[in-house]
Amino acid sequence: MDVRRTAVVKLDVSDEHRDALHRTAGQYLYCANRTADYCWSDTSYTECKTNKRQVRDSLYSDLREETELQAQLVQAAIRRAVEAIKSVVERWKKGQRVSCPTFTAETMDYDTRSATFYRNKVSLATVEGRVEPSFVLPADSPTPYEWYVLSEDYEFRESTLRYDAATDEFYLNISTRRIDGVDETRSVSFAHQNAKRSGDDGAEVSSDTEHPSQTVLGIDLGVNSLAVASTGTFWQGDDYDHWCREFEKRRGEMQQCGTQAAHNALLRLGKREEAWRKQYIHTVANEIVTEAVEHDCDAIVFEGLTDIRERLPQAKWHHVWAFRRLFEYVSYKAPERGVSVEQVEPNHTSQRCSRTDCGFTHDHNRHGKQFECQKCGYEVNADYNAAKNIGLRYARKRIHRLRSSPKSGSGDAPVDVRVNGGTLNGESHRPVAGD
Repeated sequence: MDVRRTAVVKLDVSDEHRDALHRTAGQYLYCANRTADYCWSDTSYTECKTNKRQVRDSLYSDLREETELQAQLVQAAIRRAVEAIKSVVERWKKGQRVSCPTFTAETMDYDTRSATFYRNKVSLATVEGRVEPSFVLPADSPTPYEWYVLSEDYEFRESTLRYDAATDEFYLNISTRRIDGVDETRSVSFAHQNAKRSGDDGAEVSSDTEHPSQTVLGIDLGVNSLAVASTGTFWQGDDYDHWCREFEKRRGEMQQCGTQAAHNALLRLGKREEAWRKQYIHTVANEIVTEAVEHDCDAIVFEGLTDIRERLPQAKWHHVWAFRRLFEYVSYKAPERGVSVEQVEPNHTSQRCSRTDCGFTHDHNRHGKQFECQKCGYEVNADYNAAKNIGLRYARKRIHRLRSSPKSGSGDAPVDVRVNGGTLNGESHRPVAGD
C-alpha cells in the first residue's frame, strides 16, 4: 500500500532569511501571474493555453532572464498557473462565470531539487542563495503529522512554502511517503494511538490492492445531515452549524468597527475558526473510520464531489467546505486501519429506492428529509436511503468489473453493503433488521 502524508510544520526563520523568502515569493508570484496572463483568453476557453510543455517552452527563457529564481522554481510557477487555467476552463465549459486567475498569496512549490530536507530543518533555494530554517517541533512528543517528518520510515517528496500574514510566520507543507518494505504494523499502531489528537492536516493515500470480496460502508453527504452511513449512523452537524453562525456574527461585528485593531483581531479570529473547523471535521472523520472498522468493512464509499455545489444548491457554503475536507481526512486516516476509500457517481442516489428487490427511481420519491418509494411504499430517512444506494452502486460496479475480468473465474465474489443490522448485496437481499 502506497501511503503518503502531508505534514504542516512551522519554520524558525531569521529576519535576514525572511527578507530572502519574501523576495523569492514576490518573483515566484510574478512568474505565475505572467504565465496566467499569457495563457488566458477573454474570447473563448478554446483559445486558452493549457499545454504545460508548450507554455513552458514559450515562457521559461524569458522568465529566467526577468527574475533571479532558480530554474525549478520558475518551472513550478508555470505549472501552478497552467493548472489554475485548466481549472477555470473546466468551469467555463459548464457555463459558470470565470475570470483570469490572479496569484497574491505568498506560497511557493518546492521539489527535491529546489529543497533539501533533513529531519530537523530544510534547505530552500531563494534569490539570495540557500537558506536553512529549522523546524519548530514540540519538545515532548510530536503530533501525528510531525511524526511523519521525524520518522526514518518516511521519505520526503515535495513541499509548499506558505507565509501566514496573520501570524507573520512561515509554514512548510511537506509531502512524505512511507518507504517500501517498512513494517506497516508500527505505523498503523502509532496512527491508531494518535487518531483523536488534533493538528494533523491533509494527505494523500492510494491503494493498488484488489480483494476478492469486500464489505463496504456507504456515506452520504447531505443538506440535512453532515454525513450519514449506510449502517444508520448520523452526523447531524448541528454544533458545526451553530458555531459557524457564531463566527460569522463575530466577523460582522468586527468588520463594522473599521479600525486597524479590529482588522488584526479579524485575522486572529479567522485562524481560530479555521483550526476549529479542521478539528471538528477530523473528529467526524475518525468516527467514520471507526464505524467502518467496527462493522468489518473493507472500504468506505463516498459520492463523487465533482460539481457538488451545483448538485446541492441549497447546501450552506460551510457544508460544501466540510464535505471536501471530510473526504480528504477519511482518505488518509482509513488506509492505516486497513480500509480503502472509494467514490461513485452520485446521480439519482437520493431518488432511487434502496431496496434491492425494487430500485424504482423517481423525483417524487423524496420529500425533504423523508424518502417514500412511489412503487413499493418503502419509507425511510432520505439521507440514509442515499447512503445505502451509494454503497450498492459501488458493490454493483465491482461485481460487474470482477465478472468481466478474464482472471476472475466464475466472477461470483460477494460485495456486501453494511447496513443497520446486516448486509445488502449488489444483486441479492440478505437478512436485515430495520433497513
